[in-house]
Amino acid sequence: MIFRSGRLKRVALSAGAAITLAAGLLAGLAAPSEAAGQGPCDIYAAGGTPCVAAHSTTRALYGNYNGPLYQVRRTSDNATRDIGVLSTGGVADASAQDSFCSGTTCLITIIYDQSGRNNRLTQAPPGGFAGPAAGGYDNLAVATAAPITVGGHKAYGVYVAPGTGYRNNNTNGVAKGDQPEGMYAIFDGTHYNGGCCFDYGNAETNSRDNGNGTMEAIYFGNIKVWGYGAGNGPWIMADLENGLFSGVNQHYNAGDPSISHRFLTAIIKGEPNHWAIRGGNAQSGSLSTFYNGVRPNVSGYNPMKKEGAIILGIGGDNSVGARGTFYEGVMTSGYPTDATENAVQANIVAAGYSTSGTGTPGGTLTPGSSISLRATTSGYTDRYIRHYEDDAITSVITSSSSTLDKNDATWIVRSGLASSSCVSFESRNYPGDFLRHQNYQLHRQPNDGSSLFASDATFCPQAGKSGQGTSFASYNFPTRFIRHYNNVVYIASNGGSNAFDNATAWNADVSWVVSQPWA
Repeated sequence: MIFRSGRLKRVALSAGAAITLAAGLLAGLAAPSEAAGQGPCDIYAAGGTPCVAAHSTTRALYGNYNGPLYQVRRTSDNATRDIGVLSTGGVADASAQDSFCSGTTCLITIIYDQSGRNNRLTQAPPGGFAGPAAGGYDNLAVATAAPITVGGHKAYGVYVAPGTGYRNNNTNGVAKGDQPEGMYAIFDGTHYNGGCCFDYGNAETNSRDNGNGTMEAIYFGNIKVWGYGAGNGPWIMADLENGLFSGVNQHYNAGDPSISHRFLTAIIKGEPNHWAIRGGNAQSGSLSTFYNGVRPNVSGYNPMKKEGAIILGIGGDNSVGARGTFYEGVMTSGYPTDATENAVQANIVAAGYSTSGTGTPGGTLTPGSSISLRATTSGYTDRYIRHYEDDAITSVITSSSSTLDKNDATWIVRSGLASSSCVSFESRNYPGDFLRHQNYQLHRQPNDGSSLFASDATFCPQAGKSGQGTSFASYNFPTRFIRHYNNVVYIASNGGSNAFDNATAWNADVSWVVSQPWA
């Protein structure tokens, strides 16, 4: 067993496991699941605009679909497993993933196409903008990073941290040139940034920027370099290559509002010299139309020159600076009517997307509650995370400990500073100070209001890696989890060059019991 006694380094908080809490916990609706035999792609087909690609890690998008939704790969032995549905036309079998991935990290390797055209999404290859992984390939999403429920059943989304991306450059039936098409996606409207570009849709087949009009994809985020809408964002916009368009103008369009529902329906559709943006709350209500008119008043976009590849989480040239979370999406042949999309929206609402019920074993992480975090590693279960001279360490805390020690080991749960799907931990006795990582070590520091601090101080809860308690993935380093090592608290990966990344006892060291507060 590794001896634990020492001091900290600053660690970055994770973007990994979108969990049930905060505004999501309080506002999430547990709607009934959709009627058997009816999925979004059945509705599109009935409207004369059938799906040519249908991707989801959360549910079947056809009423009669009974195949795999996605594939995961274990890092422990590189074994893979397809994750299907609980029943025909139903919700993902998350328990199959949990069982297969128990005690290790799993990555999402394939997002299958339910349309039958084999337009599956896999790890994006290098492009005009090189990827971050070996050989320039993009990273794969951590399979447990975005837990939710659909119709009361647990499911997982695709959590895209910067550097993560999926693509298919050899598709079947996807619109090309100026052919009409539609597309929708369900995103986490609270998980975004100003990087380029969190997209889902039609892109170049060589992973490079091939000029104006060679893309038609849904963009979601708050970047303002190429275009923006009203307010401070985020916005649903169209990535048409060399421009993110919020309407007819190249830059600003007042009619495209900031929109950030926890579960967001985003729609882009286009046909010769005509296109539209629509959006709404995927948990309730109807769709709104934010733009419906002619192609942008800039040369190169009429006619369009779409190439027919499919991307997720990246730009057409493989730009990988964006973040977001994807749950489901489709692409159609033909330009769907508003009535068809309205029926699809009703189906999405009926599916019952929610953050409630995903579970935080060992205690409550409701924003505003006070907690203490206890280690689960054998021989160290009397130790709690506390701050000491601004560093985060683990110390033995008992009923006979001093009042100061008990206060140092008590944290107030806050909605994640960088994402309301996750959490941040505010010091009980130093209000305004939060746990944040820096150089992979955790510290107690005052919130300076920066986006970097918010990301470093945000952690996403998951089921404990050891099978007990809760593990906390760093928001901006989703494969790193809060770990105690030699009594110092880090964000650590399961194996690596740093001593605190040692794989020995990693599963236990990153699992914490969310306990009653000491103070």
